[in-house]
Amino acid sequence: MYIVVAGGGMVGGRLVRRLLEKKHDVVMIDTDREVCNKLYAETGVVAVAGKATRIDILKEAGAEKADVMVVATPDDADNLACAILARSLEVPRIIVRMRDPNYENAYKVAGVNRIVRVTDLMVNQMLMEIEDPRVRRITTIGGGRANIFMLIIPKGARVAGRTVKEIAGNKAFPSQCVVIAVYNQTKGEFNIPRGEQVIDEGDELFLISNAEDIRKVADFLTAPGETRART
Repeated sequence: MYIVVAGGGMVGGRLVRRLLEKKHDVVMIDTDREVCNKLYAETGVVAVAGKATRIDILKEAGAEKADVMVVATPDDADNLACAILARSLEVPRIIVRMRDPNYENAYKVAGVNRIVRVTDLMVNQMLMEIEDPRVRRITTIGGGRANIFMLIIPKGARVAGRTVKEIAGNKAFPSQCVVIAVYNQTKGEFNIPRGEQVIDEGDELFLISNAEDIRKVADFLTAPGETRART
C-alpha cells in the first residue's frame, strides 16, 4: 500500500519503521527538517519537510494517490486540518491519533475512518500492568469492550497437558473467551489452535476476551494443580 504518515515523532517515527519493514510504500511529512533527515538516513523513507496542514505539502507527498493517510502530529487542531485536506484529496482511509477527546466529534464530522485514542490506550495498558501483570495486552477492539492479550502458562499450571477443547469446555472458563494462537518459544512453534491442540507449560497463549473476563481467564489458566479439573 501507498501510505502517507504526517508526524515523525515517537508514534509516527515508529509506525514508519514498522510499515517499511512490511514493505509498504511510505512517505513521511514533518515540520522538522532534522527529523526528516534522521529518519531518511536510518530507514531510507521518503520524507517531506513541511506542514501537513498545507495542501501543497500533501500533494508533494503524493496524498492524492495514497491508500491510507495516518495523521499523528502532536496537535489535534493540526491533525483535524490535515484530515479535512486529506478527505478533500479523496484519500480512501484516514487514521488519526487523538490526544484531546474534545476533538472526537470534529474528527467524525471530517470523515476520519479511525480515531486512535492515545490516552485511553496508555491508561488501559498501565491499568492492566498494575492490576494483573500476568497479562500483556496486545490491542483493544470493539470500542474497548474486548481485548486481544497474551498470557504465559506457568510451571505447574493445572491446564498444562490439556487440550484447547478441554480448557474451553470447563465451566470455570469464560464462554466469551477464545484461544486464537499458541506460541512455544522453546520449540519455535506457532500454531493457530484447533480443539485438539495440547497446551504446555511455558506456552504463550494469545486470546480474545471481553474486558471484564480477562482476570477470570488469567486466574483459570495460571491456577496451580497437577490434577485435571472436571469439565
